[in-house]
Amino acid sequence: MKDKQIGELIQAEEERQVGMINLIASENYVSDDVLEALGSKLTNKYAEGYPGARYYGGNNVIDQVERECQKRALELFIRQPADRVNWAVNVQPLSGSPANVAVYLALVPSNGKIMGMTLAHGGHLTHGHKVSITGKMWQQVPFGVDPKTELINYEEIKQLALKEKPNIIVAGFTAYPRVIEWQKFRDIADACGAYLMVDISHVAGLVAGGAYPSPFPYADVVTTTTHKTLRGPRSALIFSRKINARPTNLKTTVNEVNGFSAGQPRLISELIDKAVFPGMQGGPHLNQIAAVAVALGEAATPEFADYTRQVVQNAQALAGELSRLGWRLVSGGTDSHLLLVDTWLNGKGLSGGEASDRLEKAGIIVNKNAIPGDTRPPIDPSGIRLGTAAETTRGKKERDMVEIAGRINKILRE
Repeated sequence: MKDKQIGELIQAEEERQVGMINLIASENYVSDDVLEALGSKLTNKYAEGYPGARYYGGNNVIDQVERECQKRALELFIRQPADRVNWAVNVQPLSGSPANVAVYLALVPSNGKIMGMTLAHGGHLTHGHKVSITGKMWQQVPFGVDPKTELINYEEIKQLALKEKPNIIVAGFTAYPRVIEWQKFRDIADACGAYLMVDISHVAGLVAGGAYPSPFPYADVVTTTTHKTLRGPRSALIFSRKINARPTNLKTTVNEVNGFSAGQPRLISELIDKAVFPGMQGGPHLNQIAAVAVALGEAATPEFADYTRQVVQNAQALAGELSRLGWRLVSGGTDSHLLLVDTWLNGKGLSGGEASDRLEKAGIIVNKNAIPGDTRPPIDPSGIRLGTAAETTRGKKERDMVEIAGRINKILRE
């Protein structure tokens, strides 16, 4: 690289990544093929619009790239062709947060209600939190976990949904270690007349590999990032059923956001496409979409399915050993790639920030994280979140996780 300063910084970051044990649950390592697509000359092309309906010339090849990415996404996550024809996918969102916002723009009236897991209990900012645009344009109806079990209480959520009548229910998380029962969320959405949106950003790769239950038989919309367990570039996908949007939501969203004529029935997928472009963004990043397509192709292999099973086995091995060593885990363990450790209760009463700093100095990267019922501030909460996707990509197995747990225990108890 001619730019020596940036080249040296890139080299320094590469060396940092090689030299650390990475237990950040939202990170992974992409293949050389994904990097090659991401750095390709597709970067040079402007492609505002959708395949077959661009606003610029010269997009014949670009249309093929985007269509192939759509095809691979549908084939990976919806295995039965008979079911696949009932779904559409938008591959243009630049990342997960704008993907979620686009869904709300399409389906939730201004100041309507988004029912989602509270940030403090494992939800995401874009599930309606007040500091996010999703909590400023819409009202959040927050739900959490049971204070005793630290598990989702579906009956309590149902009663809340019947009381609040949200326009959309978001099932998904960034820091909930257990399997979500998608059927129960479907039943709740049906009971209160809400759309069911599932955000699988953290477990998308596990779903694709069969290591975590699929929400597709139950959801109206599924959103996901592509850079966590799916092991792709930073991007996002929006899957939606090909069903008509409900008339109660059309007055605001169709007329004011998407520009369709009054009373004209539209598919959810059409509304979402309009919300992404021109509602949210201009030209898509085709180099990014091509890299997603490569990652989706990799995720369709038997080797990737084996990888996802190993991710979960590694997380459970890490959780089991930390628990044996006396650390309290939120909900008692994990069913996925991530786990939450209560560092404040155990050991010397370390805050999440202190624990994270100690571990980083010793060569282990984690992230500080709030735990349910946390009384400490979000900037320095009571726990840390650990994930096994990245280190599993590097080839680690259960015995390695037991060793890492021992190192974590020694570092934090010194």
